[in-house]
Amino acid sequence: MKIIQESIRYPVTTAVGVILLILFGALAFNRIPVQLTPEVERPQLFITTLWPGASPNEIEREIVDEQEEQLKSLEGLIKMESSSRDSAGTVTLTFQVGTSIDAALLRVANRLEQVPAYPDDADKPVITSSNVDESAIGWWALRPTRENGFVGDMASLYDFVSDFVESELERVPGVGNSNFYGGQPREMQVIVNPAELAARRITINELGAALDRENRNYSGGDFEEGKRRYIVRTVGEYSSTEDIENIVVAVRNGIPVYLRDVARAQLGFRKPTDKVFMMDTKVIIINAIRVPGANVLQVMVDLKQTVQHLNDDLLAAQGLELIQVYDQTEYIHSAIALVRQSLFIGGALAILVLLLFLGSASSTLIISVAIPISIVGSLLMMYWLGRTLNVVSLAGLAFAVGMVVDNSIVVLENIYRHRQLGKSRFSAALDGTREVWGAVLASTLTTVAVFLPIAFMEEEIGQLFGDIAIAITCAVALSLIVSITVIPSLSAKILRAGNKKSDGLRRSKGIHPGRAFARLVVSIVTRINRSTLARLAVIIVLTGGALGFSYLLMPKAEYLPVGNQNF
Repeated sequence: MKIIQESIRYPVTTAVGVILLILFGALAFNRIPVQLTPEVERPQLFITTLWPGASPNEIEREIVDEQEEQLKSLEGLIKMESSSRDSAGTVTLTFQVGTSIDAALLRVANRLEQVPAYPDDADKPVITSSNVDESAIGWWALRPTRENGFVGDMASLYDFVSDFVESELERVPGVGNSNFYGGQPREMQVIVNPAELAARRITINELGAALDRENRNYSGGDFEEGKRRYIVRTVGEYSSTEDIENIVVAVRNGIPVYLRDVARAQLGFRKPTDKVFMMDTKVIIINAIRVPGANVLQVMVDLKQTVQHLNDDLLAAQGLELIQVYDQTEYIHSAIALVRQSLFIGGALAILVLLLFLGSASSTLIISVAIPISIVGSLLMMYWLGRTLNVVSLAGLAFAVGMVVDNSIVVLENIYRHRQLGKSRFSAALDGTREVWGAVLASTLTTVAVFLPIAFMEEEIGQLFGDIAIAITCAVALSLIVSITVIPSLSAKILRAGNKKSDGLRRSKGIHPGRAFARLVVSIVTRINRSTLARLAVIIVLTGGALGFSYLLMPKAEYLPVGNQNF
């Protein structure tokens, strides 16, 4: 192959190519998104319908059941779940992997339009493609400071948190959504006097209809006077409690009944649905949800800077502070550091084994360069392919550390053999690589053929383990390129090898553990090959052992006895 000859003839060009690969790989390492596990795509849609004041049974009967009746025959639907609670019902639809969310969203919207009717005071269903309660990367607690703390009820800060804190966190790049719990939003409340209603023969429905009817702005059209055009609007929306108390609820015997006659209006707080305490102190907790694909480590750094800015410039003056109570990146740092440590230890052990068995520092050095080049180059390939750096992909790189040196060992050993025949370094490197490059290619393709198909699986198992397949495939493929370019180029420069006689004398001196083990393996294989019966026995034992272990590792199905069982 011409590439082999050119890499040996122009070692500087080969070195520049390696340097560029490592440089771009380092840049990719700093830019590749980091997260704990790979993104597993679950095509899901969430339908939320609000019906204020309704009980879970009413939500289930009047809304959820009607929606499920229309949605159950959707194309590609594999699971449908629903939940009903006070004032709200949620239907969760799970589709087959690979289903287009946009197309599914359109089909779901069309089916919901076929629901015969909704209760009059129920809101229109809202369809979302993500569950806002999942994948929060951080939680913060808003609490009074220890000195000059906030005086008042923390639950009354709902609007303050919504306007200033939540919106500030959502503006951080990579944050998709933010939610907070523990506050009570303000609401206009009408406190009814049942006795006065009964005395005037007014029902609650009539009172509610009057409140809804009067709280509207109406357009009165427009008219022109000379060169001017005027737009007429009737403003009826409530702006104060007095406006509400002055509305006419009904007319009895020709006398208008005002709301102030049967009730009173006040600006209060909605009934709390949740209360959050930290160390016996009432607090408001707020989270941040990452946008899929964003670098979780960088997002968390930006969030911490934003929280610090809020504490210094906004909250301190109010006697408040935000403290972080959960940080997903701490576990991510710990898990990735553990896998990274395994990667370095594996590389060091691989180099130690090479030095032990090869017994030559120059040979070990030549082969060892395949490890960092292949690993760093794999990071560049993963960045180009849109993959993330996580425990699964790092585990794949750790597995590949021992595999990337295989091709280089084969090539170097053949180059070493040609050097022992008395050839020059250039000729030995060229001839030795040419002889085995086809075998090395076949060996690499067999490994790639095992792992690469996993990356094309669309099910959750393929999405979860696709990163490990990509990592190993890229590393092994790059090791092939390194073995036919970098290894012969380095061998032509620094490989030292004597003739067979001198080498044999050198190896006979002293006891070398690696070579002693190699001689033992050669001796055993030679004895087995001398006897047909021994060869058959080895084949039968290895095959039977493989089948036996496979049977033991197979999951066993557990069967329950048939009949009435008490649990």
